[in-house]
Formats: sequence, C-alpha cells, structure tokens
Amino acid sequence: MVDERIKNEIEHGEYIAEKGEKIWNWSSPAGRLRWERRGRMLRNFLGNDNKKVLEIGCGTGLFTGQLVLTNNQIVAIDVSPALLGLAQKQTVCANVVFKNEDAHRTSFEDQSFDFIVGVSALHHLDTSMALKEFFRILKPGGRIMFTEPNMLNPQIFIQKNTPFIKKLAGDSPDETAFFRWSLVRILNNSGFKEIIIKNFDFIHPAIPQFMLSYATKICLAMERLPILKEISGSLVIKASKPFI
Repeated sequence: MVDERIKNEIEHGEYIAEKGEKIWNWSSPAGRLRWERRGRMLRNFLGNDNKKVLEIGCGTGLFTGQLVLTNNQIVAIDVSPALLGLAQKQTVCANVVFKNEDAHRTSFEDQSFDFIVGVSALHHLDTSMALKEFFRILKPGGRIMFTEPNMLNPQIFIQKNTPFIKKLAGDSPDETAFFRWSLVRILNNSGFKEIIIKNFDFIHPAIPQFMLSYATKICLAMERLPILKEISGSLVIKASKPFI
C-alpha cells in the first residue's frame, strides 16, 4: 500500500514539475502572504543555534529557501526526483543538502536530527508510519513542526473527499487532510509528547490584492474565535520526543 502511494507521489511530482507551483496556490498575492507567514513560523520555530534540521517533502524548494536563512544545517528530502531537481536549482546554499528519500523509510540513523519540519507534506504520507519514522530519527528532546490542511474546513473537506474535484484541483490520489483530535491520538501513539495543534489561516488564495489588508485583519481575528476557528484552512502541529 505504501509502495503504491510512493508511486503516485512520484507521478504527482512530475505533474507539479511540469505544471508549476501555482497548483499549490502560493503564487497569488494572498498565496504569497500565506507563504511568507509559514516561512516566519518555521524560522522562529528553528531559531539559529546550528542544529540539524530535516525538511520533509521539500518539493521545489519554496520553503527550503526560508530554512537556509537560519544558522542550521538543513537536509531537504523528497520522494520525487523531478521536484528535487528543481529545488536544487532554486536553493543553492552551503547549509543545505538535498536527498531523494521515502519519508516512511529513510536511510538516516537513529537520533540524527534536532528538528523535523514540513509544509503541506504530512498529509501526503501514511501518517502513522511516517510519524514513527520521524520519532526514530529524531534526537531525544527533538521537535517536529508541520502545517497541514484542516479537514473541518468546508472547502478542504469537499476537495479531499470528492474524487473528481480532488483531481480537478491537482491533488495526488492519496493526499488527505487532518482532524485535529485524531492527529493528537496518532502523535501520542507514535511516542510524541508536548503536542500542540492550533488552527490558523483563513486567508484564501483567491482574495484579490485590493482586499488583502482588510481581509487579513478579519482572518486573524477569526483564528481567535471559539468554535469558528475550528474551520480554519490549516493546522500548525508541534510535538517533541521525550528525553526518556
């Protein structure tokens, strides 16, 4: 089953490499704003302490370029050779190494990384299998952070669960989204502690430039409203591997 998933993701990578990054909705003015926010979140999470960081699903290197701005040693992996080739061209920096790896079964030794991060990567994977692998290669006290789509968002729910819409949107066959509470359970079962999952991001990529300033204020306020925040577009997921 995992092998079929990997085959699908490699084919999807070729599709993305051919069609361009706009499929991920980072290229519009609102999409750019969403990208910048995630970049800041990643940089703040990692700090600048010369740690070893693994990026899961680096794709074309959009967020790798943000990670290398920190004083850390970055290993960026993707299962798609086509996307890795683009990432290597886009991000040429002394503190990053790109590797073709299956995130479910990496070649890294136990306790290799201080941080493991990813943007819209975990929902492409067999979550339980991948998190157990991340736990294995993470150092004691190491931390993970992912930003992922929220299944309670109405648009995302329809897109991920309606096959023809999913295909029309350019999704890969196996990708999904997450319910916050079920993801907490999977993280616990994988050994992670200090689990924090927060709702964020009501900014839709289709919001036009002239409305962005006003819309951003409203969207940020919505993230703080009980009940309403549960249908945000994304989740930010943080957890740590205990020392013992």
